[in-house]
Amino acid sequence: MKNILLPTDFSENSWNAIQYAIHFFDTKACNFHILHVDRLSYLVTGDIPYAATDSVVEEVYTKPAKIKLRQTLKHISEQFPHHGKHRFYTYTDYNFFTDSVKKMVDEKNIDCIVMGTKGASGLNKYIIGSSASDVITRINCTTLAIPENAKFIKPKEIAFPTDFLMHYDEKILQFIKGVLKKFNVSLKILHIGKKETELTEEQNKNKKSLADYFNNVDHEFHFLTNKNIEDGIQCFIESRNINMLFLVAKNLNYFQHILFHSKVEDLSYHLEIPFFVLHE
Repeated sequence: MKNILLPTDFSENSWNAIQYAIHFFDTKACNFHILHVDRLSYLVTGDIPYAATDSVVEEVYTKPAKIKLRQTLKHISEQFPHHGKHRFYTYTDYNFFTDSVKKMVDEKNIDCIVMGTKGASGLNKYIIGSSASDVITRINCTTLAIPENAKFIKPKEIAFPTDFLMHYDEKILQFIKGVLKKFNVSLKILHIGKKETELTEEQNKNKKSLADYFNNVDHEFHFLTNKNIEDGIQCFIESRNINMLFLVAKNLNYFQHILFHSKVEDLSYHLEIPFFVLHE
């Protein structure tokens, strides 16, 4: 029985992630834990802060959240009437978002977090917002990030960008292989270099290790030269039927400018391509 955490702020974006998760894990027996987190604030009267009483918390925060969670469960039952392998549980918490998520991961033995991503708006548009980036970087749990425009379709090809500079833990590779077999999909292992150079001895060793591990599933190695990794990924996705990305958390130094710092005016994949961030 898998335990899947679904954080929600009751937005269309988080509802989209819930739907994606149910589709993605359709054949798995799962406990879906739907979590709404709010941050209690102090009321200020004049210069004196006033901490809300339990009754105020119940009336102002808890009851409205519980009503919306019941509505979410109703929407799920209406849209997915035959989810016999799935059980749904709802929770509210009042804390910093990342702290609440980490608490749930520990207490409920969460296998995967599925959450919507919506980049910051305005002049500085980034691929994902602060909540998702905090979860990815601060919580040691596999996370499936669903962009706001992503709709579930059976994956055709999955891209796995890597610089071949590290040896990946078998737990991570096993997870990837499980997804490949579930959907009978091809893995495209992608190396993007800023200039044409030969792989080092260590890189070739790690490349061979990947080839050996995935020898019984459909996979290919691809090598691109591009000064910007994000542009290289964009070009690769546009030239293929890529429906998902795998990224490895301990390799985030390689990808962090894609996820957290890059402006996205010229990129489209961030709006529609879900990506897994895998932790050891």
